[in-house]
Amino acid sequence: MFIVDSHCHLNYPDFAEDLPQVVANAKANGVAVLQSICTRMAEFPAIFQLTKEYDNIYCSVGVHPHEAEKEVDVTTQELIEKASLPKVIGIGETGLDYFYEHSPRIPQQEVFRKHIHAAQATGLPLIVHTRDAEEDTMRIMEEEYAKAKFTGLIHCFTASKDLAERSIAIGFYISISGILTFPKAETLRDTVATLPLEKLLVETDAPYLAPAPHRGKRNEPAFTRHTLSALAALKGVSEEECARITTDNFFNLFSKAVRPMNMRNI
Repeated sequence: MFIVDSHCHLNYPDFAEDLPQVVANAKANGVAVLQSICTRMAEFPAIFQLTKEYDNIYCSVGVHPHEAEKEVDVTTQELIEKASLPKVIGIGETGLDYFYEHSPRIPQQEVFRKHIHAAQATGLPLIVHTRDAEEDTMRIMEEEYAKAKFTGLIHCFTASKDLAERSIAIGFYISISGILTFPKAETLRDTVATLPLEKLLVETDAPYLAPAPHRGKRNEPAFTRHTLSALAALKGVSEEECARITTDNFFNLFSKAVRPMNMRNI
């Protein structure tokens, strides 16, 4: 199978000692392409360097809502310039987080709009983090979409069916993490069961949110396999078919990424 981990954080200290083995583990489990996500502009050079060292790693550029107050001066132009570099395939992760509210809401919203403007200008997909902020997230996205179209995904989806459907209505995809395998995630499974497989991607958010049977351990891209298996069972399709569709979805959305001809090319 050919699986893509659409969202992980390979520059984090959790992987400092064994990243080559982590990448090898992913390949051994059919996880052929990885996207390492940027959360602070200061970390972008290290993330971009990974894309030079590994043929199968791509990256994004952006500021996480937790960091919005510290990086409120980031400009749309700066995001556009970084996005023009080879193997930078997405804008974000960005969005709104009112659960932790590590940054005040107004700076979060201002930075979110800057990322949307960069996505509109570049055509690259927007990678959206939203937690306890559904109404403001969709209000801002729909307001900006009415001005100029853009595409993207809701990452690590745990939100309502309403948010999923409104996102899909403007062309967005939904990315499913290992939370789908958690015993108490029945509401999430019920929602995901109603969403079209043609609009779903899979991810780890590694090193966080390890799926069953690895709960409590460091997550890594190889574990995308478990999320894919759970999604296939939920949708009543084979793992191979689920891998084919979610991988196609990734390359349809992140069209700047180059699909390997086969695993031997990785």
